[in-house]
Formats: sequence, C-alpha cells, structure tokens
Amino acid sequence: MKKHNGMRPQDIVVLLKILALGHDNWYNSELAHTLKISPSEISEVLNRCMISGLIDTKKRKVNVNSFIEFLVYGLKYVFPTKPGAIVKGIPTAHSAFPINEHISSNEPYVWPYAKGTHRGQSIEPLYKTLPQVGPEDNLLYELLTIIDTIRVGRVREIKFAIEELNKRLKHD
Repeated sequence: MKKHNGMRPQDIVVLLKILALGHDNWYNSELAHTLKISPSEISEVLNRCMISGLIDTKKRKVNVNSFIEFLVYGLKYVFPTKPGAIVKGIPTAHSAFPINEHISSNEPYVWPYAKGTHRGQSIEPLYKTLPQVGPEDNLLYELLTIIDTIRVGRVREIKFAIEELNKRLKHD
C-alpha cells in the first residue's frame, strides 16, 4: 500500500479541475499545464486522492459524493483561512459568481494578485497559481469561489455555497 501523508491544498484544486473538464479523457500533462503545477506533483496529487478514496483506482474519475462530503464538512478545518488586509486582487467567495447573486456585502474578498482589478480583504487561495489560472476557466473559477465561501463564509453564505456546489457537481 502506498503511503498517504495527508491532503494538500493542490489536491482539491486538481480534483475540481478534473470535474470542470467533464470527462475522463485528460492527461496529467494537460492538468499540469493548465493549473501551473508540475507534472510530478499532479502524479502525487492523484496518488494521495486515490488512497483517500476521492478518486477511483484508475485515477480518472472523482468520487463526487465523497468529495462533496469532504468539501462541506472538512475543508474549512483542513485548509482554514481568515480574511486579511485590503489588497488588489481577483474576487472570490461571496464577492464572485455564483455566490454574489445571493449575497451582497460591503466587505469584498479577493485572492491577492498584482494584476487584479478589484480591492478587498485578502483570502489565501488554496494554491498559489489560482489567481492566474482560475479566471481562465469559468467552471473551475465558480467551483473555487464556492469552496472559498465554505472556507470563510457565515452560515447563510455557506448554505448557498453548498446548494451551488451540489448543483454543479451532482449529475444524478
């Protein structure tokens, strides 16, 4: 049995990207390129996720129900974050689509990014490349902002985030 040294934030990002692709006909190198993560790290992510039961043994299909359960009940404890200083960046959590359709706030949240066009309280992204790659992929960006809402939101915001997450990931 392979060793599992715990989840890492990029594991969540890679699984979300696989789900955003909507098929299992992808290559590790494609994930690496689009997420700006090294190919060897993609392999390590897939191994950790297989051991934890979040992806099948062929490392092609995300176990959606298990993954949603982890995101809803474990994410904010495993990868916590707190709003920080006011910075320039990319909107996230309740400040970005789809959550901003349900929640309006005078306290915008952003991933810090020098090329960003919005100002708000900084939220540490799950992985350092997200401000660059997130906005290039609409569905991935939506999923990331939804899970950031789960990480930092209040009860009402989290409720909307969970509904949006289920709407996008469950295709029963």
